[in-house]
Amino acid sequence: MLNAAAAERNKEPILAVLRESVNTGRPLQALEISSGTGQHVTHFAQGLRNVIWQPSEYDRQSLASIEAYRAHYQLHNVKPAIHLDASQPPQYWGGIQPESLDLVVNINMIHISSFACTEGLFKGAGIVLKPQGLLLTYGPYAVNGQITPQSNIDFDYSLRQRNSEWGLRDISLLSSTAQRNGLFLEKLIDMPANNKCLLFRKESLV
Repeated sequence: MLNAAAAERNKEPILAVLRESVNTGRPLQALEISSGTGQHVTHFAQGLRNVIWQPSEYDRQSLASIEAYRAHYQLHNVKPAIHLDASQPPQYWGGIQPESLDLVVNINMIHISSFACTEGLFKGAGIVLKPQGLLLTYGPYAVNGQITPQSNIDFDYSLRQRNSEWGLRDISLLSSTAQRNGLFLEKLIDMPANNKCLLFRKESLV
């Protein structure tokens, strides 16, 4: 059971956003892409018992940690974790069917992965979400070409030093990428530690 300090800090504020954003009165199907340690999905599953959660990860060590959290908490609404590469088309996402999900959650991935993963996230979410389904992303972002405060500027610099394909993405870029895949930015919520939650809604054809 790996433990990420940031996940421990932000899991409750993100759960609060989820509680306000999803229907808590009927059964829902959710996919977390890039589940990390498993701290988020097990916390969300305890707080939203009406949601069946599918955790996923690219990193094998993290997959083992997610399974350890599942075993520890014995949650009936968390499925076994699947290996998922967000840069790949959704037909390679562990058998998840088109328009089968009410919710896709992606926390702290966009800035520490190539933009191909971000494009894949939006393309895949646009396919696997039901009409009116929700994609929630969380992390630090640039706004209209500006990164604030200084700590996020320093963080962006350190990420790009580690990998030139990493770095904070601009919300306008994410919004336009979403729109190309039938999703629109419905809400932007300021979060603790200079992060934001972005809520993207899948447009219905009605």
